[in-house]
Amino acid sequence: MAENPTVALIGPGAIGTTVAAALHEVGRTPTICGRTAHERLELRFDGGRVVLPGPVQTDPAQIKNTYDLVFVAVKSTQIDAIAPWLSALCSASTVVCVLQNGVEQKAHFAPYLPGSPVLPSVVWFPAQREPDASVWLRAKPRLTLPDTPETSLVLSVLHGTRCTVDVAADFTSVAWRKLLQNAVAGLMVLAGRRAGMFSRDDVATLSLAYLRECLAVARAEGATLGDDVPQEIIDGLRRAPPDLGTSILADRQAGRPLEWDLRNGVVQRCGRSHGLATPISDLVVPLLAAASDGPG
Repeated sequence: MAENPTVALIGPGAIGTTVAAALHEVGRTPTICGRTAHERLELRFDGGRVVLPGPVQTDPAQIKNTYDLVFVAVKSTQIDAIAPWLSALCSASTVVCVLQNGVEQKAHFAPYLPGSPVLPSVVWFPAQREPDASVWLRAKPRLTLPDTPETSLVLSVLHGTRCTVDVAADFTSVAWRKLLQNAVAGLMVLAGRRAGMFSRDDVATLSLAYLRECLAVARAEGATLGDDVPQEIIDGLRRAPPDLGTSILADRQAGRPLEWDLRNGVVQRCGRSHGLATPISDLVVPLLAAASDGPG
């Protein structure tokens, strides 16, 4: 491991800005790459804010050296678009830490990074982009990473920052638990409502049935999750601020493509591969796909 590893970040959205700000606070400002040359990035949270100087790099051709660690914080619908950045920033030894939803991160990035180690993660904090392009961090940032040799580099880089890192020996179970949470949040897209909708008993009943369906698939995929997990997720949503949104709802409201396959379609696909019935997924997935991709 390099004594002072070089760090870049692709995608200064809500999650990317949070991680970049955490590094900037302790003097480890990463090279930030994205579509728009923001003159600065701002992270706001209860009790303060962090301002990162710009501009954001927008031309992969201007990158002259590869990096030891690259954080990728874009949606799964944008992976093709960032391929030039991956080529410019990464060598065969670059650790690519994917700050993205889902349980298929390594498979999604393998075609773009032959030979480079891809490190999946689970992101456990709500952050949202505000109309003025700042990011509002609504909880303490935390990541979970698998127990692999590459994880030590991320631990070193994020040590002493406001973003804590947990290392999970059973990463599969952690990733699928978060996937269940993301999957049920897809119902917010269909309702056009934020977390307050889960206070309705009828919505909670439907959500619980959907989560139990997802749980059966997760277990078939090797996750060790208890029977109480679906209720825990519903209880958490009911305790959340009523105005708390989710990235897939924000994308729907902005007319952007949705991560429906990554968050919901995967349950249907994996269920079929194991011969499991997924009747709620069979309803939810086509509606989310149509909301994302049309036609109409």
